Amino acid sequence: MNAPLPAPLAPALSALSTLPALFAYRCTNTPEREAYRWFDTATNAWQSFSWAEMQTQVTRWGQALQGLQLARGARIATLLTHSVHAICIDQAGMAQACATVPLHANDNPGNIAFILADAGASLLLINRLETWEQIVATGTPLPALRCVVIDDPQQAPIPVLAGSEGLPRLVRLQDWLAEADGSSIPSQAHQAPEAQDMAAIVYTSGTTGKPKGVMLSHQNVLSDVKAVLGRVVPTQDDVFLSFLPVSHTFERSCGYYLPMAVASTVVYARSVALLAEDMLSIRPTILVSVPRIYERIYAKIQEKLAKSAFKRALFAAAVSKGWARHCQAHGLANTDAPQGGWARWLPWSLLQKKVAQPILDLFGGRLRIAVTGGAAIPSVVSHSFLGLGLNVLQGFGMTETSPVLTANSLQHNDPSTVGKPLDGMEVRVGENKELQARGPNIMMGYWGRPEDTRLAFTDDGWLRTGDQAELVDGEVRIVGRIKEIIVTATGEKVPPSDIEQALCADPLFEQSFVVGEHQPFIACVAVVNREEWKQLAGSLGLDPDNSVSLQASAVRKIALERITAQCQGLAKYAVPRAVYLVSEPWTIDNGLMTPTLKLRRPQLMQKFATEIANIYAK
Repeated sequence: MNAPLPAPLAPALSALSTLPALFAYRCTNTPEREAYRWFDTATNAWQSFSWAEMQTQVTRWGQALQGLQLARGARIATLLTHSVHAICIDQAGMAQACATVPLHANDNPGNIAFILADAGASLLLINRLETWEQIVATGTPLPALRCVVIDDPQQAPIPVLAGSEGLPRLVRLQDWLAEADGSSIPSQAHQAPEAQDMAAIVYTSGTTGKPKGVMLSHQNVLSDVKAVLGRVVPTQDDVFLSFLPVSHTFERSCGYYLPMAVASTVVYARSVALLAEDMLSIRPTILVSVPRIYERIYAKIQEKLAKSAFKRALFAAAVSKGWARHCQAHGLANTDAPQGGWARWLPWSLLQKKVAQPILDLFGGRLRIAVTGGAAIPSVVSHSFLGLGLNVLQGFGMTETSPVLTANSLQHNDPSTVGKPLDGMEVRVGENKELQARGPNIMMGYWGRPEDTRLAFTDDGWLRTGDQAELVDGEVRIVGRIKEIIVTATGEKVPPSDIEQALCADPLFEQSFVVGEHQPFIACVAVVNREEWKQLAGSLGLDPDNSVSLQASAVRKIALERITAQCQGLAKYAVPRAVYLVSEPWTIDNGLMTPTLKLRRPQLMQKFATEIANIYAK
């Protein structure tokens, strides 16, 4: 059974139809409760904002926006650090019926420039002047862009001439807001957005290599938030620790709008590097994350256990007994044999106190819900944490579904599935086992790409997810992918063919095969060109006919430098960070190429399974 909405909030939330209305509702009903907490690098201290203070800030930002007199539906692009400023511009812009275009901080200037031009952004908020200079250096025309606001407290005043020669005006955030404070121009009344109006354009990578803008309406996002509340119910006493970029739809809906709906507090982590420290000091009750964070913690645990057979036995026994308890509580079949050797005879109460609780304390000690999405979490990781008592809830979705489509619940949590569809959403398995969906959360379409929009849907109006799935007792089990898209452990979606094509532009690489599904980074296997390899090996004093030479550290270093050079036009997360070189070409005859000269990916993955495993083991 799905958990109901909190009784006091259900009627009010049901009546809301836009995201600014959600923000206004929250500020009015719980004005004095803590809304956000973030670490201000300018003062080197944590700052806290109540909902009343957030309303004041958003009003101020809205006044600054009015000075630009943006048209209804204008696009506002944001490339900001993790702070309340991203919330302020998002809410201020949407209140004036504008649409936010969140940009990825780890994207390259070329992609950012493309998105700004493609979306026709009128305003850009950016965290560093240097980043803007890199965007300008791409030479991409940005005729719609009128103003660039630099959100950097250390930035010196920008000369007026910086906005000359056809470029947009540049202004520091503090100056931009101060101008509005001292303006004598009366505030203008703006028509509020409607449910069907566009709230955001979120760009996602496509197989063509050019990002596609997913248009999400207020109804799309708000219906998804309401549906999530039917599966997982935060309260006003919950504390979210947020570290995923707000440019990700997963974070926007589950780490931003969802806690707003129930008056939870959101604390912005200082950085991923300091996440472990922040969890101990903040002691969150809800964590919204990609699988990679849980994998990192699990890997550190295993590293410590490797030094002690005694501790390994205790850990195995705790996980085994805890997993059996989880299966019993959730009606799951447990086919695992008891683990832990002698330690399996110890009572759960002792294992919970001596093994499970110290590990749970790494998360702050009071984490009651650990949401994971964006990619599949390895079963060994989910089983371990569930066995130790951490409620890891896995779901499934995509930017096009706003994004959550299915999810497990605290009442029934089977980590081998991604749960049941949320209330109001439908799924089915179509041709080639493709999971297809429909509901109020499904995107409006792709910005400026009617043909791509048409291809994304079936003839009878169901969204094609590109994932293969099975439906078992109403639950969705993902079994594969139709699209040639790699989803890394951090949730980044990477089209391998684009990288492979880029690599083969270098004469050293005859063929390339990119990997990284559910892994922390992208890597590749590459076939070297015989003549180029001879020259490189000779310059390094190596024997080109000895296969061992291909794996020399000096060779790998040069190969990676050349790979990086070829991938300058790609996002940083799409650039391979490891390579395995081979000399034997892949052909139709050896079964590694199709008759149309396409890579046989499953066969290549099988052939180089050991080498790929070694890359990630390191």
